[in-house]
Amino acid sequence: MLRIGLVLLILPSIALMVVFYMDQSAVNACLELGGSYNYDLAECDLEQKHPFKPLMARHPMLINGTMLLSVVGLFMCMKGLLWRPR
Repeated sequence: MLRIGLVLLILPSIALMVVFYMDQSAVNACLELGGSYNYDLAECDLEQKHPFKPLMARHPMLINGTMLLSVVGLFMCMKGLLWRPR
């Protein structure tokens, strides 16, 4: 129970950080070129400006799902640490 809980606690958080930093690096690369990042199409546009749209608004199921898995992992860790079989 404890090992599964630790996996569910850590892996979704790492996956979410990887997705966030990949998205952020694409935005930074576009801004360095002098363009505007189109968040809906995930591409750089050099001609017109686009409003900022956070990752949570673009991928709510990904964010909420990974956070839910982390909370489930936390509860499994707590159960594994507090209620050990005798």
